[in-house]
Amino acid sequence: MNTEYLQKVADSTSLECLWERHCEKMAEFGFDRLIYGCSNYMSPTGFGDMEDFIVLSNHDRDYLDAFLSDGLYYDSPMMSWVLSNTGAKSWSENMRRLAANELSDGEKKVLEFNRRFNVVAGYTISFPSSSQRFKGAMALAAKPGLSQEDVDALWAERGSEIHLINSIVNLKIITLPYTRPKRQLTKRQREVLEWVGMGKTVQDIATLIDRTPATVEKHLRLARESLCVDTTAQALMKAAFQHQIFTNTP
Repeated sequence: MNTEYLQKVADSTSLECLWERHCEKMAEFGFDRLIYGCSNYMSPTGFGDMEDFIVLSNHDRDYLDAFLSDGLYYDSPMMSWVLSNTGAKSWSENMRRLAANELSDGEKKVLEFNRRFNVVAGYTISFPSSSQRFKGAMALAAKPGLSQEDVDALWAERGSEIHLINSIVNLKIITLPYTRPKRQLTKRQREVLEWVGMGKTVQDIATLIDRTPATVEKHLRLARESLCVDTTAQALMKAAFQHQIFTNTP
């Protein structure tokens, strides 16, 4: 058992340090990409407003832009399981449900999205709830090259240890101070706002990015909602002030 690591978890005073250590520890087991989420404002159908819950992840930004910021996680095949269960679940359940034609179109879309990012094998842990409004969960994605059969074999050997470590980390996370980061615009939202800032119309932008005007309007609306402003002009000013647009960062 990883008693030395668990002691480090117990002694952690910084959420950032704890999360960095935990990502490194899970990578030792073969899980190199993690998403953790918890909420004290859960609704009967989901985690509630993303603004009200803690999200930690080491996935690439492009993946998180779509999965979290664009709301794909709402249709994640494991979401309904997390909301009504506790414990650990193999992602082989996704393939079983797909073969049985039990997945919704939205869930199938998420599976295809995950395949593009090589998020294909792993486990999800749903933690016990201290109240009806609280829920926490951890999604552990296996390293590229590992099959679900490989992961299930690993879990059969060391799953109880991995589960315990994540459960203790969950309990520690909810005791540490959490400063919510500013809401990040997606790559597409940043792009359309920058075009607006250069004087382009919605029709101009649609032509430039090879999308319909309705799609451009959607990205502008989502940008306004993400920045909590009422107009596109306000969104442009706030995004520029936060250095989210007109920068050289990808």
